[in-house]
Amino acid sequence: MWNEPTQNQLNQLPKLYETEETPLKDKRISMHFFLHGCDWYAAEFDGQDLFFGYVILNGDRDMAEWGYFSLRELKQLKDRLGLEVDRDLHWRPMPASQIPGVKVYD
Repeated sequence: MWNEPTQNQLNQLPKLYETEETPLKDKRISMHFFLHGCDWYAAEFDGQDLFFGYVILNGDRDMAEWGYFSLRELKQLKDRLGLEVDRDLHWRPMPASQIPGVKVYD
């Protein structure tokens, strides 16, 4: 993984279920990871490996969904040319409703 987040950066995300009562549109997306047409938006983190957030795979916004994804698995992903998942260093935390393509079920 390129630009892997530090443990200190990960510790700043809300813990899993900490924002459970927050409407999806208001969930703060703290980190964005990407590779080609895939995007992983992290809202919560369990402190070790598991994120809760929004995932768009292969640009397919119709099948994109809220759910859990693994930091360990993101670190292992590579395309056939060896490109790895990258963390968006220009990302600024924002509510999910402000991210184009993220479904917030309003």
